[in-house]
Amino acid sequence: MPITKELVDQINALARKKRAEGLTATEKQEQQKLRQIYLKHIRQQVVEQLETIKPQKNIATGKNACACGCNNTKHKHK
Repeated sequence: MPITKELVDQINALARKKRAEGLTATEKQEQQKLRQIYLKHIRQQVVEQLETIKPQKNIATGKNACACGCNNTKHKHK
């Protein structure tokens, strides 16, 4: 189940109901299930974004640039 507007709306509706009057046991289970679906997809999106990151090459040297952008490949940042 992908993240849809309906999924987010249902999560928000249950959160509002929980604050206003409380949830039944069934509603609590549904809320937990929907939250887990939502979090699973968010985590998956983060992992996919991180997997696409590649070190940039310094145009002058052809070597990988430092993560801070200083182009020094020999030092370590603290």
